[in-house]
Amino acid sequence: MIALFTDFGAEGPYLGQMISVLDQEAPDAKVINLLSNAPTANPRLSAYLLAALSRYLPEGTVFLCVVDPGVGGKRLPVVLEADRRWFVGPDNGLFNTIARQAKQADWWRIEWQPERLSASFHGRDMFAPIAARIAQGTVSDELQFYPGPDVSSWPADIETIIYIDHYGNAMTGCRKASASADQALTLNGHLIRPAKTFCAVPKEHPFWYENSCGLIEIAVNGGRADALLRLGLGVEFHWQPYNNGAHQ
Repeated sequence: MIALFTDFGAEGPYLGQMISVLDQEAPDAKVINLLSNAPTANPRLSAYLLAALSRYLPEGTVFLCVVDPGVGGKRLPVVLEADRRWFVGPDNGLFNTIARQAKQADWWRIEWQPERLSASFHGRDMFAPIAARIAQGTVSDELQFYPGPDVSSWPADIETIIYIDHYGNAMTGCRKASASADQALTLNGHLIRPAKTFCAVPKEHPFWYENSCGLIEIAVNGGRADALLRLGLGVEFHWQPYNNGAHQ
């Protein structure tokens, strides 16, 4: 399986061009569009979203990842193998969360150069062919092992909004394991208490819960958290103990 993770958006020619390359290079591989609206030009926030989503795809999956505002610059084109999953894309922080959370992580630098390499679309010209060859099991001399970035100081979790979905729910960069059920979170002057799911709180009330990807998510039962709480990408929150009888 080859899974696409990009900030391209659903419209435009870019996804189609990459899928065309994959079809030519690895016609037997199943290609899925995992996400096409990752935080635009923001590898740091995208890194936490990619780490959460990738855990639910099987070992052996090849992730073709393009959130690459520095394309054509000094950032390296790389491959990361982490816990038996492969990630192909730019070395700009996009894979750091995966490497930080992984039990095993090995990095390679992409040495291969295509005959035609656009200065602004390495996803099509470099990353897609390499992802296809990894899926086919034919990649070899194209990659050179290297130590990779030092991720020891990269936060394993961040108390930050990293994604807002179609319903206005706000995913954060915190896994549920990093929080406690007796904690509330505060942001933009609001105290948000935990609940198991939407129907556990009254209509129009905000709450936080563990979402289907294992991340802390902020939502409103029957409403939009982004509108009610004035949320956007990069908004930070803080944990604090709460009293079960306290008001929201």
